[in-house]
Amino acid sequence: MNPANSALKTKVIVMAEDDADDRLLAKDALAECDLGAELQFVENGEELLDYLLHRGKYDAQTPRPSLILLDLNMPIKDGREVLKDIKSNAALRRIPVIVLTTSKADTDIDRTYHLGANSFIAKPVRYEALVEVMRNIGQYWLKIVELPAVTDTTTNG
Repeated sequence: MNPANSALKTKVIVMAEDDADDRLLAKDALAECDLGAELQFVENGEELLDYLLHRGKYDAQTPRPSLILLDLNMPIKDGREVLKDIKSNAALRRIPVIVLTTSKADTDIDRTYHLGANSFIAKPVRYEALVEVMRNIGQYWLKIVELPAVTDTTTNG
């Protein structure tokens, strides 16, 4: 079986989140939604780029995500920087990026949309609200909209 075809069958969500508690809550919330998606985690923007470009510990077998959930405030390379890198790369720019962050600042909202974010969502404080957000994200981005085919090119165009 062609690996590219099998990648199309499994929806992969990559979440860039530096807080271990937030990663665990997101994992549990997504599991409650039963969307049939695989959730992968990276801890900062640089690791997200390594994942997407198959660098370092991420080889060519690392699945291309259908969706990226991006925190803004992370160490090494923050969400704003990595969003700019993703959306300026021809091989990556078609992957939807949803900013999921604690910020509600108008400047963050404006800047992330200017950089090419597909959505901006403030992280809910309550777990039940997080489950609902994950359900809505999954329903819309993985079940309702038609996304372009997953490709494995990693050019920097």
